[in-house]
Amino acid sequence: MQTEHEIRIDLAAAFRLIYEMDMHESVANHLSAAVSQDGKQFLMNRRWMHFSNVTASSLQLLNSEDDSIMQSNEAPDPSAWCIHGNVHRSLPEARVILHVHSTYATALSVLKDPRILPLDNNTARFYERIAYDTDFGGIASSDEEGKRIGDSFTGKKALMMGNHGVTVLGESVAEAFEDLYYLEKACKTMVLAYSTGQPLNVLPHTLARETAASWDEFRGQSDAHFEQLKEMLTKKDCSYRE
Repeated sequence: MQTEHEIRIDLAAAFRLIYEMDMHESVANHLSAAVSQDGKQFLMNRRWMHFSNVTASSLQLLNSEDDSIMQSNEAPDPSAWCIHGNVHRSLPEARVILHVHSTYATALSVLKDPRILPLDNNTARFYERIAYDTDFGGIASSDEEGKRIGDSFTGKKALMMGNHGVTVLGESVAEAFEDLYYLEKACKTMVLAYSTGQPLNVLPHTLARETAASWDEFRGQSDAHFEQLKEMLTKKDCSYRE
């Protein structure tokens, strides 16, 4: 099991990588990681801190059972508290929560039918493994909305948030980051395929399900990919580790 310090370094790296891959948005969007067994104590980026400036030590330690922080000068973004606080509280197995408004995922989320269809290996990765929430109610800021979003996962580790963006859950930063990486690639494939105006060659149900299941054999690649990306970051700017 990782120490809090190790989790801080990995989460800070995820912020920098999402910035490098242009999946960030202004000083909005949030990533979090639980550091307690029950998931209620978690790390998250401070309010309005740009992803490129996040460091391991700058991450804020929060407790989803203590909302007194919201009445202080250290209050996190209300929408972040609404979503991340509620999901960490209700889903202790969701050790890491990555919520972004990345370009292609958001583009797909605004379609009347935001489903990721099984067209190739990457899109099939999410076949029957992503939940869809099409009940967008504006910027999430209420406890009720946070609970509703948490319930929307319905046992899945990824959520397409209609008219909003995406959220990915994982047991580690590396695992969640890998799913987010492939989710954005899958959404890009969908958007580009739709843009051709040609009929889509959707994989049959059985083959799509088998392809999705075959990805489980490659779960170890998430750690290898993330570690090498961290090495790239360290060579370029190791300040994320501070």
